[in-house]
Amino acid sequence: MAKKNVKTNAIRLIEQQKIPHEVFEYTTEDGEAVDGVTAANKIGQPVERVYKTLIATAGKGHFFVFVIPVATELNLKAAAKAVGEKKIEMLATKELLSLTGYIRGGCSPIGMKKLFPTYIDETAESLDYFIVSAGKIGMQLKLAPADLANATKAKFASIIVSE
Repeated sequence: MAKKNVKTNAIRLIEQQKIPHEVFEYTTEDGEAVDGVTAANKIGQPVERVYKTLIATAGKGHFFVFVIPVATELNLKAAAKAVGEKKIEMLATKELLSLTGYIRGGCSPIGMKKLFPTYIDETAESLDYFIVSAGKIGMQLKLAPADLANATKAKFASIIVSE
């Protein structure tokens, strides 16, 4: 029997800060990899409102969090420029859990082991709400982008590959 309303670190932190939010849960098959577009469909939300969390590095000890729309790609050059580095690369999946405390597909920008410099794509800045991972596969968190920016000390920047 699955326990309902399991609170993740992300949800606990949002509640501690009294940030208005909504939690969406959906089911996945065991071992099913769920991309953001599938997650959006499973919770009945527009794809353009669902954002994914990516971690990049500029070398030992230099880690950055990027929150971008699920149907887009991170522009590594633009992201490097936003964080003030010459070059960055995506973090290897095998390093994700030990660095953030989250697994691939369930990585939330909130509640990582450490607060890393966080950047939210500027497309979110004008939205009244968007949806990010709540910290585990099958859970999404709906909140205002400005509230997420305040909670993670994030900056808004142009960091996605443009069409």
